Amino acid sequence: MPKYFRPVVVVSCLAVAAFSPAVAGATPPSGVTADTLAHVSFPLLPGSAEIAGTDVTVRKITIAPGGTTGWHFHDGPVYAYVDTGVLTRTLHDCSRVTTPAGQTIAEEVGGDHVHEGINLGDVPVVLYAAYIEPPDKPFAEDAPAPECA
Repeated sequence: MPKYFRPVVVVSCLAVAAFSPAVAGATPPSGVTADTLAHVSFPLLPGSAEIAGTDVTVRKITIAPGGTTGWHFHDGPVYAYVDTGVLTRTLHDCSRVTTPAGQTIAEEVGGDHVHEGINLGDVPVVLYAAYIEPPDKPFAEDAPAPECA
């Protein structure tokens, strides 16, 4: 790429990012904090030249009583352990799944698996979650609530 095109590309990308609207109908999280405990990037998964790489991140997530993650989905697998409290998840089909302390969760991948995590209890929900994501992807993608919600 010629050197004089680089600034044009950078400015164009920044303009698109600055003026792009948020996901229509997305519900923002509230009462949620997250701390990254560990992160490692693998440039290439062994045996698969088609995969550009993988980021693995472990986070401690706390959801205050009455808090919600908002509707979202993940671009890669997420595995979580509920350390305290009871997590209630509303899934893409509006079914609800409760996961008490001491249990694990395996989140499904992709935009057709939107869900929301809610703390309906009176103590904080604390999760330890491992995210296995494509490089440079967010931990969660905001999404509108499904029609059934």
